[in-house]
Amino acid sequence: MSSKNKIALVTGGSRGLGKNMAIRLAEKGHDVILTYQSQKEAAETVVKDIESMGQKGLALQLDAADFNSLDAFVQLLAQTLQSKWNTDHFDFLVNNAGIGATIPFENVTEEDFDRFLNIHFKSVYFLTQETLPMINNHGRIINISTGTTRFCVPGYSVYASMKGAIEIFTKYLAKEVGGRGITANVVAPGPIETDFNNAAIRNNPERKTAMGDMTALGRVGQAEDIGGVIAFICSEDARWITGQRIEASGGISL
Repeated sequence: MSSKNKIALVTGGSRGLGKNMAIRLAEKGHDVILTYQSQKEAAETVVKDIESMGQKGLALQLDAADFNSLDAFVQLLAQTLQSKWNTDHFDFLVNNAGIGATIPFENVTEEDFDRFLNIHFKSVYFLTQETLPMINNHGRIINISTGTTRFCVPGYSVYASMKGAIEIFTKYLAKEVGGRGITANVVAPGPIETDFNNAAIRNNPERKTAMGDMTALGRVGQAEDIGGVIAFICSEDARWITGQRIEASGGISL
C-alpha cells in the first residue's frame, strides 16, 4: 500500500490529544477513523478538518466503558472499511480513549475501579485482539500511557495502575505480533493542558506553574506536543522501534 492509502483508527479522537493525533496523521497523508464517546459534533468537526487536507475521515461512536459494546463496534468498523475504503484492513491502531480522575486511594470504590479497568485496560486489550486480524502486516499499534507510571501523583493510584498494566501488555504484544512486522509501542505523555480530568491543569494556574517547573523544558505540555510523536511512530522511519515506552513529558521529574 502506498502511504497515501494508509488508514489509522484513533480512539477518543474528538478532542484533546486524540484530536491532535488524528490531525497530524492526516497531515502525513493518512486517512483516519476516529471514535468518540458522546461528543459527536466535535468528532464531526475533526472529520471535516481531515477532509479539508484531502484525506478521508470518519467518526464512529464507541463507549470504552461498556465492554459489551465492543463486538458490535468491531463489526461496524469492518462494515465501514468495506463501504468507504473497499477494504477489510487498516494500518494503525492508536488506543487513546480514556478518562481522568483524581481519587485518593482510600476513597476509590469498586465502581471507580471497574470503570477505569474497562476503559483503560480491558477494552484496549480486547479491541486490539479483535482488530488484530484487520491490521495490515507492517502496521503499528500505539497504546497511550502516562508519566504517572514512572512518578507518583496522589490520587492517581487507579489510573496509573491500569496504565502500568498497558505498558506490560504492550511488551508482550510487540513480541507476539512482531512476526507480522507489526510494531507495538507505548507513548506516555506527562502533564498536558487539555480538558482531561476536568481540565485539572488548565483550570488551576498554580498547579500548571508548579508542574511546568518540574520539567526540564519549563512548561506543561500541549496537545500539539504529542500528535507528532504518534505520526512519527506510524512512519517508515520508526519501523525498528517496538516494545518501547516513549515518554513525551518535557523531561518531568528527571
